[in-house]
Amino acid sequence: MSDFLNLKPGSIHREIRNTLFGDLPLAQLVNAPPQVSLAEPWDSFRRARRLIDSGNQEAAKQVLLQIPQMPQLDSRVLLQAWHSLRELGVEPPKENEKEVLGVVVELGMRKGLDLLSAYTDHRARYFDFTGAGILWERPDNSLDDSIDDLLHKATEVVQAIGPWKHIRPPGPTQGNVRINLLTRSGLHLGQGPKEALTQDPMGGAILASAFRLMDRLIELKKK
Repeated sequence: MSDFLNLKPGSIHREIRNTLFGDLPLAQLVNAPPQVSLAEPWDSFRRARRLIDSGNQEAAKQVLLQIPQMPQLDSRVLLQAWHSLRELGVEPPKENEKEVLGVVVELGMRKGLDLLSAYTDHRARYFDFTGAGILWERPDNSLDDSIDDLLHKATEVVQAIGPWKHIRPPGPTQGNVRINLLTRSGLHLGQGPKEALTQDPMGGAILASAFRLMDRLIELKKK
């Protein structure tokens, strides 16, 4: 049904959080264990990195452009491919540049972060500030509607805001919440005190949907 992890709280910040956005630097991404990185699409990422290191950016672009065409691609891999392409100056097609491929909601707690993420491939993750985690790899379609609702709410918002043009900021501080909308054109975000963002017409709708999904994931863990 789902996989449950118990991790040290600090590892959320050091490792897990950075895997949710599909925006790792290419040099960091290709340092995956050999048994993983030799398979596609990881081999293509590695070849692209070698081409960049050799000064052949045009060839690297062509390799990376093949990744979004691969069948049954995870949403985070698609995001990663477009992140790497944008680093080389390649922008996504206008017709789908703002399609929301994932949502990451971060809630600042006294001892760390609560993190919820959901993606168009109907995978989801939830980690609370203690380090307890739930990974939903879509063993069935029971959460599809909840994930689709969150993505739909995010789609209504992403059209009204531009992409974040800076390095992704660290997690929000206690009492604050950040909504991250993940698209081919990059990260779009909104943030503020939890109470204020909950009352915001657009942000509040996303948070309400995210908290419903969170509750469902927690319920599954109890079964």
